[in-house]
Amino acid sequence: MEFGFINAFFLFLIIPLLVFIYYRYNSNKKESILKFSTLKIIKQTNAKNNAFRKHIPFVLVLVVLSLIIIALANPQIVTMGNEKGVNLGIVLDGSESMAASDYEPTRLDAAKNAITSLVTKTGETSNVGVVLFETGAGTISYLSPIKEKTLTSISSIQQGTGATAMGDGLSLGVDMVSSILDKKRVIILLSDGIHNSGLVTPEQATQYAVLNNVQVHTIGIGSEEPVYLRDDIYGEPQFAELDEETLQKIASSTGGNYFKSLDEQTLNQILLELKTNLEYETELSTIRDWFIGSAIIILLIDIYIIYGRFRIAA
Repeated sequence: MEFGFINAFFLFLIIPLLVFIYYRYNSNKKESILKFSTLKIIKQTNAKNNAFRKHIPFVLVLVVLSLIIIALANPQIVTMGNEKGVNLGIVLDGSESMAASDYEPTRLDAAKNAITSLVTKTGETSNVGVVLFETGAGTISYLSPIKEKTLTSISSIQQGTGATAMGDGLSLGVDMVSSILDKKRVIILLSDGIHNSGLVTPEQATQYAVLNNVQVHTIGIGSEEPVYLRDDIYGEPQFAELDEETLQKIASSTGGNYFKSLDEQTLNQILLELKTNLEYETELSTIRDWFIGSAIIILLIDIYIIYGRFRIAA
């Protein structure tokens, strides 16, 4: 169980004060009774039997007060959130470096195969959309529960020759998963490069995701050895570089996870694990009303004990 406003528990400090006041009140009352009562009257009373019963109303008041304080703290419990599904946005890097052949047949094709498998296994209650980025970013498949359309769009993705506009791709993905309300918003970002293009920086896109309550899982596509791409205009060899630090920051800032892929097998395993987590995403549901309802019931019982047929004499 978690609490939305834990500072409310400081109100429990009131209870010891009330107990002290109640104790002092009964002590003074007892002294007054002894002053004006005769021994005969005291013997005729069944004080021991009534000693406990007369304190029941006060005890119930303390219980009611405790329940109200807990309700003010907004208690929440974990419930399974997969019934409503999720808005899942797949943000895929289609830049030049994704043409590297260290994955079979290429990085981009391996990523397409992996996300195709993911979409196929996604539940009917979830919406899926795809964003592709390179020098800029564009929507390949709009958010939809119809998986066949998404799969067709993924198969049509072509290898690009541009740079890596990671921030543009992520911000477009945030817009997409936020377009349908009442579902958890999740993005899976796959990239093998360093942000070097576009209008939006990864930091800005991450803040945008946080503001829109979007969870971003990131996957770094790389290899154990440097991967040659081409020679630059000066004849110097250029290698694919993976910016793990940026991908890790995006994931940690949005409550997601970062994964490092080394080949097509590990990429498939990562997406399978993510699929399992998506199916069993947990959400917090408030149970504040349970405590408020219990407090009302106990308060009514207390009123009946004090003023009802079997009321306790003061």
